[in-house]
Amino acid sequence: MDWLKSFYYDKKAQVVLFSSTAIALYGYDQGMMSLINTNYDYLNTMGIEEDDPQVGVIVSVYYLGTAVGAVFFSWLADQYGRKPALFGCLAMASLGNLIMFVSGLGYSKGALAVMYLGRVVMGLGVGGVDSVVPVYSSELSSDGARGKALAQEFQSNIFGLNMAFAINLAVTVTLGKWNEWAWRIPIIAMQIYPVSLLLLFERLPESPRWFMFHDRKEDARNSLNFILGEEEAEKQFEELSESAKQESGQSVGYKDMFTPGHQQFHPTMLTVMGQVNQALTGYGAVSVYGPQIFELLGYGVRMSEYLTQANYISYFILMTLAWILIDALGRRTLLLFGSGTLTICFFLLALFGGLSMNTYRIPGLTREGVAIPGIISLFIATGAFGIGWLAPPWLIPTEIYPTTARAQGTAVSVIIWGLMNFAVTLLTPILFNNLDYWIFIVFAATNTFAGVWTYFYCPETGGRTFEENQEFFNNAKEEGTWIVAKVQEGEYRYLPYPKPDGEEGEQQPLLQRIREQA
Repeated sequence: MDWLKSFYYDKKAQVVLFSSTAIALYGYDQGMMSLINTNYDYLNTMGIEEDDPQVGVIVSVYYLGTAVGAVFFSWLADQYGRKPALFGCLAMASLGNLIMFVSGLGYSKGALAVMYLGRVVMGLGVGGVDSVVPVYSSELSSDGARGKALAQEFQSNIFGLNMAFAINLAVTVTLGKWNEWAWRIPIIAMQIYPVSLLLLFERLPESPRWFMFHDRKEDARNSLNFILGEEEAEKQFEELSESAKQESGQSVGYKDMFTPGHQQFHPTMLTVMGQVNQALTGYGAVSVYGPQIFELLGYGVRMSEYLTQANYISYFILMTLAWILIDALGRRTLLLFGSGTLTICFFLLALFGGLSMNTYRIPGLTREGVAIPGIISLFIATGAFGIGWLAPPWLIPTEIYPTTARAQGTAVSVIIWGLMNFAVTLLTPILFNNLDYWIFIVFAATNTFAGVWTYFYCPETGGRTFEENQEFFNNAKEEGTWIVAKVQEGEYRYLPYPKPDGEEGEQQPLLQRIREQA
């Protein structure tokens, strides 16, 4: 039981656990609606057909709520602290979930409106979670471990997705698609997340950075002592004090962030494009409409549901590589790897999907003969997204802004994520119905675009302090270019690698040295 005692006193470990569970809440919702959408009692209660466009609207309207929640709770986090904001967004998510649960419970008139309300309210809370948790986590992590902490949290996101789909599948198989509780149980089961988080809430520290930048130096010192112990806390206190002096008076508003020429415009465009490109990978759609993809490859409804669960389990396991690699290889490298792999896999899915739907035209070709390679391609694509594109677009915004703009920058990230996923999840069923397997060609093209954009314009933010990352944007402005290779001789294309034995300076990354010697 020594590990339990150690965890009781390890505040950073508690923050990671709290943040991971909070992010799992977001993952749970992604997996929750996938089988509810095909429950006949749910559709009957809402008064809609399975192919009604409102099926997609109910799913996607949640993302509009996340955009509004991100703005409100990031403002709350800046004004009153990270902890009060976290409490508020967890309570809001819990309330929205309860509203969804009671929609049509004992009545039918107005059930659809209540479901819409619940989706929006829960979106408000989850948008707050997505905007505040990464900031809170990054401010309490060391510079060389921010990536690992957030990647571990997003592995919990996939755990939440797995949990939701598993509960959905279990009650659907047990109770059937005409049973009311086959869709209500997966909804109410989500309460385990906000309730457990609120129970843990009081043991968490407030962010020392937030205290320091609100001129509450004694509170910042006490918080650091609470987290690190007195000796290490004093060193960190001096560094925070110096950083606060440099950033004093640098108030940043949303208008400033979207004003060309403003110091925060470049970081904001990097944040915006990170979330645009993540949405264009197509995986928001895959996570919600996974069973339909397997049906497109030629499998029946129940087998498609089992394969979707297997894909999510593989997804969760492969996410371990994300938190192992993200601080070793860097955010930029993982993004490029993800884009390249996803492009290839989607081209293959288009090929195998097309062959699966036209096997009767090719003598000797069976559906299994093309569906199995299609399954493998989808499994690989899912892992590539998890390793390459799930965590970095959320992590980078927490590393490139000054403290005075960090919460707003992360809120912008959530807003763009919400709007893009609203569009993608709304359009995906329409595209599936009209394009069939050609939809994968669309995703292959968008992943190619994401990789090219990342190569030219996304700097490596890992292994550097917040202040060092801001230097990149200062230098880019002075040199008049956003192309990473042209700023500081391309230094920000790679992670910084300290020289061995405490020597000063940095050694070149191995791959860079090989290229220059060739």
